Amino acid sequence: MLYKTNYQSMLGNIVIVSDKENLIGLWIEGQKYFLANIKENIVEKDDIPILQETKRWLDDYFTGQKPNISDLKLSPRGTEFRKIVWQILCEIPYGQLTTYGDIAKKVAKIMNKESMSAQAIGGAVGHNPISIIIPCHRVVGSQGSLTGYAGGIDKKMKLLELEGVDMQKLFIPVKGTV
Repeated sequence: MLYKTNYQSMLGNIVIVSDKENLIGLWIEGQKYFLANIKENIVEKDDIPILQETKRWLDDYFTGQKPNISDLKLSPRGTEFRKIVWQILCEIPYGQLTTYGDIAKKVAKIMNKESMSAQAIGGAVGHNPISIIIPCHRVVGSQGSLTGYAGGIDKKMKLLELEGVDMQKLFIPVKGTV
């Protein structure tokens, strides 16, 4: 059995899902892959401790207090490859950016491969089931392209602005370019 609650944010409604002990999902309502990988029944229940802790974490985040990811028990569902990518995302400091290519190099090293495609990384980043907390919004294209956010580029920009990222060198790609 899974449990969920809702959180109203500057980005709209956020749905938070738990297995009672761990946070397994956090989606901006309507985003791509909304509730992906969830096959079980979900019961709305606001008094689950991890759900309450997640709401407090989000309160802190949206008021600029820079909460630690390690304050929450995360258990994202996905392949081992995706879990490696999501762990690397967790290491991106608040207010800083990295690229898909940089993550690809790290994943290749971890997996003892010569190289890894940035597109494969993009797929894993895009399927991040714990948006905002696992900070996939901090990943940009190699030239500063604001590409690939399941919640929408407008929301990615709001999150980066909230974190104080210098937006001057970033741009929204023209469809079909990166």
